[in-house]
Amino acid sequence: MSSSTRQIPVMFNPLSDGFMGDPHPHYAEVRRHAPVHEHPGGFWMVSRYEDVEALLRADLSVDKRKALGAADPARPPRLKGLALIDQDPPDHTRLRKLVSQAFTPRAMSGIEPIVRELVDRALDELDRAGGGDLVETLAFPLPFAVITRILGMPEVDTVRLRELTSLLIRLGEPGAGSAAEADIEAADTEMVELVSDAISRKRRDRGDDLLTALIDAEDDGDRLSHDELVAQVAMVYVAGYETTVNLISGGILALLRNSDQLGLLRATPDLDRNAIEELLRYEPPVHLARRITLRPHRVGKHEIPAGSVVLASLAGANRDEEFWGPDADRLRLNRENARRHVSFGGGAHYCIGGALARIQGRIAIGELVRRFPDLEQAGEVRWNGLLSLRGAAQLPVRV
Repeated sequence: MSSSTRQIPVMFNPLSDGFMGDPHPHYAEVRRHAPVHEHPGGFWMVSRYEDVEALLRADLSVDKRKALGAADPARPPRLKGLALIDQDPPDHTRLRKLVSQAFTPRAMSGIEPIVRELVDRALDELDRAGGGDLVETLAFPLPFAVITRILGMPEVDTVRLRELTSLLIRLGEPGAGSAAEADIEAADTEMVELVSDAISRKRRDRGDDLLTALIDAEDDGDRLSHDELVAQVAMVYVAGYETTVNLISGGILALLRNSDQLGLLRATPDLDRNAIEELLRYEPPVHLARRITLRPHRVGKHEIPAGSVVLASLAGANRDEEFWGPDADRLRLNRENARRHVSFGGGAHYCIGGALARIQGRIAIGELVRRFPDLEQAGEVRWNGLLSLRGAAQLPVRV
């Protein structure tokens, strides 16, 4: 190694060799050698578990307009900035209180039969074909169908809705750049029109569903406005299904690569709930979470200035040996503290749909591995090319 090479500081670099195939070795190197660092790309990176957990619980912003040097602070963020995930308190507090009424344990208790019906249908298709692409057959259509069913969406162009959702996810990734702004605006406009029409029709044809519950949600006379309703429904699609796609496909791939744990799960149905927590830890659906500092924020010996963009490495924190122990890089489905992962964030912005994702992952993965004892990977994985929402775009299997 030359002296010039040794002088290059360790920093987050998604262009490093092998990163897209397996980013975890790079996350580990950054966590060990530069757990807090200012990146020349204009952001800070935080990687250790304790630092990431504290960051997620701190009084920081999710509104990128509050970053110093934001391109146009007067321009509303995507979906008019009204979605729960784009809001800071006190607006976030008010919205979450209203929206959470539709995600209560009682509301979620009725989801399992729907999920089991959809999973059985997908597994029947895999059985008939002798295998196929697990993403296209199960991991992708399941959460999209679940969201559509539990919302009680009136008949809409689901193909176009899926296209718009995928487009907004990809254009919203770190590094998408200002060139994507026009595309984001066009997709926003079309998404708002599509969802707004569905909500208007739902007001006339009410039902026992999540969309009606959101329309009716009230706290001391306060209700969601029409624009707020549109933003929350769009948020459920944009933020709600791609993460579950990654949970299911990433979880299955992890099990296929760890045959001892796959055998353990098959033989121990009582392990399903803890297994999902460990799979969420080991291969999180979201790798990076963004926050904006509102005032100087200290992490160890570093003081991050106000107005800084900070990326919390959820995937790095989830394998931090200092917290998880020497086997942090190993999949262990009976890990006692697996539920302490940071895959659903933390603090005020803890994922409101976490319970729904857990239900889908638990049923889909458990049913798949037990129905098909000869399940095996049948080809190379194709990755989706995303950083924050890294996951499989294609996972061929034989059953």
